[in-house]
Amino acid sequence: MHPYRTHTCGELRKADTGIRARLSGWVHRKRDHGNLLFVDLRDHFGLTQCVIDSSSPLFATLASLRPESVVTLTGEVVERSVDTVNAALPTGDVELAIGETRVESAAETLPIQVAGDAEYSEELRLRYRFLDLRRESVHRNITLRSDVIASIRRRMTEAGFMEFQTPILTASSPEGARDYLVPSRHHPGLFYALPQAPQQFKQLVMISGFDKYFQIAPCFRDEDARADRSPGEFYQLDIEMAFVTQDDVFAAIEPVLAGIFREFARGREVTEPPFPRIPFADAMLKYGSDKPDLRNPLEMADVTEAFRGSGFSLFAKLIEKGAVVRAIPAPGAAGRPRSFFDKLNEWAREEGAGGLGYVVFEEGGAKGPIARNLDVDRTERIRLAAGVGDGDAVFFLCAPQRAAESFGSIVLARLCDDLGLGESNAFRFCWIVDYPLYERDEETGAIAFSHNPFSMPQGGMEALETLDPLEVKALQYDIVCNGVELSSGAIRNHRPDIMYKAFEIAGYSTRDVEEKFGGLLRAFQYGAPPHGGSAPGIDRIVMLLADEPNIREVIAFPMNQQAQDLLMGAPATVEPTRLKELHIKLDLSKAKSQIREEPRKSK
Repeated sequence: MHPYRTHTCGELRKADTGIRARLSGWVHRKRDHGNLLFVDLRDHFGLTQCVIDSSSPLFATLASLRPESVVTLTGEVVERSVDTVNAALPTGDVELAIGETRVESAAETLPIQVAGDAEYSEELRLRYRFLDLRRESVHRNITLRSDVIASIRRRMTEAGFMEFQTPILTASSPEGARDYLVPSRHHPGLFYALPQAPQQFKQLVMISGFDKYFQIAPCFRDEDARADRSPGEFYQLDIEMAFVTQDDVFAAIEPVLAGIFREFARGREVTEPPFPRIPFADAMLKYGSDKPDLRNPLEMADVTEAFRGSGFSLFAKLIEKGAVVRAIPAPGAAGRPRSFFDKLNEWAREEGAGGLGYVVFEEGGAKGPIARNLDVDRTERIRLAAGVGDGDAVFFLCAPQRAAESFGSIVLARLCDDLGLGESNAFRFCWIVDYPLYERDEETGAIAFSHNPFSMPQGGMEALETLDPLEVKALQYDIVCNGVELSSGAIRNHRPDIMYKAFEIAGYSTRDVEEKFGGLLRAFQYGAPPHGGSAPGIDRIVMLLADEPNIREVIAFPMNQQAQDLLMGAPATVEPTRLKELHIKLDLSKAKSQIREEPRKSK
């Protein structure tokens, strides 16, 4: 007999009754019924009830064990009586009558309980993550993550993609976030950077003559945490393809994502390919965001012209100063009491907006304070633009365009919830396309890349030379699911002349480009195929499939909100001798000053 187990704790069934079995696992729960002690034994595969009589010399040993002790139990598999069958357990028809016991590892008193669903602080959960990972929901999420990655690898290989591993120690690159830097011992004063993404390397793979590349790629970015972003590191399905158009990339990625989500959807609906494509400008107009949640059927409409020069002077004056007016439909809201509208107006003011004006459409026309200041023609234009009819209402935002977009997206979500319009149990995908290549920095007024500096401009060199930079669009795209951005991607700029020009407009000199992207530029000079790709986030995919609101719940060993690893104690100080080897001298005077100031700032 195997020294630890003949079966797993999730394996025994009624057909095994009468056999001698050995199980190893963790003591999940104990129940002392006086003459009988029940021990629920748990491993990765499941849970089996084990039982021992108080007359057994082993009874005292098992009774004294704390939860989460590791034991090996040997005995006969017996069928449970009808009234003690546990239909909720796959092993619930049988139990193990304990004949032999060996304690492999006794547990001390637990700082957090594994059994049950008690809530614990983030600090406790991360400091004792090895215990947290034993808990059913977290353990299930990490198992799901493994299954998702295995399915992705199978699907990508079957689609003809080759898996590569790209360097972890590389050069710094302007990817939109801060790099993690690694000092070089052999080259004083010089630093490696951990890759924010394998962007340049995957392009070099295409230039090297390979046709389809993928990688489950680790990426490192020194940026703040949020619910859908883990500080420090994350993983993405990195994809690149040679001789492809944007349509080719979409056609390759959509079956993989749709297939993954269908496989693990657990009854939830999944958008069938081809996924809807929404131009960036339309997304900002209709949803106020380039990450729309298409489970929400509400869309904003631009009604600025309906208010320009109107009798509603508040909006008319703001429009003359550059404001826009967005209309947000509220289907069926005409029958709501006045308090419904007043409550939303007050909420908007608490959120920092000027309020939420509204018009109610009933038989006989538009009604409400705003409607009284508009003629019939204007209210009809609003009704048509918002797509509403009798029995509906329309709310209005009047503000500068960016503010209207930002708060408009929040209002859309609030109205969807209040009116009960959102679709549940569904994964709704879309592509956001036609991103602007450049944007104006609000602080400096300078032209900067809006998204990815390696994207091919639509129209190529001609667009860069003839159009206002803010009018140039990129062959760039994001894929979004349920309001979560899963991926950014692009058809790449593979021409040195176009690349120099694109960076020149963003304020980079020829020397800057050659210093930062010398390897890529040299490769372009020796024949580069048109190529493109994308990189859906593994963590976010699993977060959606697991129906978790926080990405931490699907990462085995995440950092906390302050980018600290509480389990391993990172970041940490290092010995002065190591710093000397790396030619580094610390100046912590400013850091200490900031630490002293923080308590005063928080008061």
